[in-house]
Amino acid sequence: MTKATLIYNSRLLDESMDTPGALLILDGRIRAVFQGYFTSPDTASALANSVLADDGCKDCKLELYDARGLTVSPAFIDMHVHLRYPGQTEKEDLDSGLHAAAAGGFGTVVAMPNTNPVVSSAELAMKIEREATAIGLTHLFQTVSLTKDFDGKDTSHLDAINKQYIPVVSEDGHDVLSSAVMLEAMSKAAAKDIIVSCHCEAPTLAVAARPYRAEALSIMKACGLSAWGSEDSFEDADEGAVEQIDQNLTKANDLLALAEDTATIRNIMLAKQAGCHIHICHISTANCIDAVREAKNRMLDEEAENLAENADAAYDAFEEDKDFYPVKKLRSGFDVTCEVTPHHLALCGTDEPLIRALVNPPLRSEEDRIALIEALRDGTADVIATDHAPHTLEDKAGGSPGFTGLETAFGICNKVLVKDNQFNPRRLSQLMSANPARILGLQKGLLKASYDADLTLFDPDEEWIVDSRMFCSKGKATPFDGKKLVGKVHGLFINGRKVFER
Repeated sequence: MTKATLIYNSRLLDESMDTPGALLILDGRIRAVFQGYFTSPDTASALANSVLADDGCKDCKLELYDARGLTVSPAFIDMHVHLRYPGQTEKEDLDSGLHAAAAGGFGTVVAMPNTNPVVSSAELAMKIEREATAIGLTHLFQTVSLTKDFDGKDTSHLDAINKQYIPVVSEDGHDVLSSAVMLEAMSKAAAKDIIVSCHCEAPTLAVAARPYRAEALSIMKACGLSAWGSEDSFEDADEGAVEQIDQNLTKANDLLALAEDTATIRNIMLAKQAGCHIHICHISTANCIDAVREAKNRMLDEEAENLAENADAAYDAFEEDKDFYPVKKLRSGFDVTCEVTPHHLALCGTDEPLIRALVNPPLRSEEDRIALIEALRDGTADVIATDHAPHTLEDKAGGSPGFTGLETAFGICNKVLVKDNQFNPRRLSQLMSANPARILGLQKGLLKASYDADLTLFDPDEEWIVDSRMFCSKGKATPFDGKKLVGKVHGLFINGRKVFER
């Protein structure tokens, strides 16, 4: 017997909808959307059964799910996570990482290849994807490295990549030093319409920053200060030592800002030459935002010019043969999208003790933070991605950069963007669901008939205190530990099947 599910007594929210309503799910997809106050199942069930009868599904068993007034939105999609699998399972593994994703409301994640060994083959990537599918939680796409084993030279493995299974390739964790090799990799990706996700950081400038960060870490260890922005021992630290730490980290961060700015401009230029879709990871500076905005404006200008030329050609052809309409692609394969992380949106890296919250790219100035928020507001920035980077507490204390982020992402972004900066909730849904789905070419991200029934249920007004000890992720290091967030995920459906409920 075919089963259908009716989710009722809910608020339906996506990029274009914010209304009370109910959803009918059939065969893993949204079959119908009913708008209205369905606080009891009677009316919604009658509508659902009518739709099922019209489909010839008179014997379908209709299961009812009371959303209890929660908001139902398309499941979030994270274009940038580190699951540390294979080879670093003391930090994270597929099971813990996908449970963390489910608890954070993410229906799809894109995993980076900087593992041990590096994911540099389609075979290994697809093996990981099959193992993730067997767990039965969040969908996983595994990226493949731009150069083989991160050697910075060999791109031959990209010849075997299939977009259907691997829509994104990346050298995340660092950038490709050689512009010629990067151009070659982008050209191969462009030929297959595969996205190149770029960690934009000029390698030689990153190397120049290391001694300053190492010196700061040495002093931090001696003082017992954490590398994730904890305030627990800050007040007892020696003022002179703190000053030395901050001076060294400021020098390192200035170099890393220059590294990000110059690499972003280089990679945009190479992508244009290659006709490639470049997706810029964890963008963090106002200068980089300006570079992306300028590139997008140029594309719009060129698109307008092509449209005008195409209109003339179409009119001429129509006059010659009214049954013929030429089809001309208005934009080449070149495209630029970018992501912003929750921690770069919420935290100012020049504040104490957050200057010591080590992450790549570093937390930036308040001016940069505001620039990121405005870039999300005006459409320059396309998506929110977590850059979920779990570490053991020992590794984090030793200076490993990055924070765990899947289980706090919605609460952070809902608070910072919707509650504090008056973003429309529909815009947040677009940034966390619809836009990443479009970029990845997925039939997800909208509450619309025929779309995959990957759904997140949350309370947008629920306040909660972060307790990293309760994370599903093995990674417990977060600068948000003990902080109040607003917006709590309560459930996740994948292909219409409930896989998580709080």
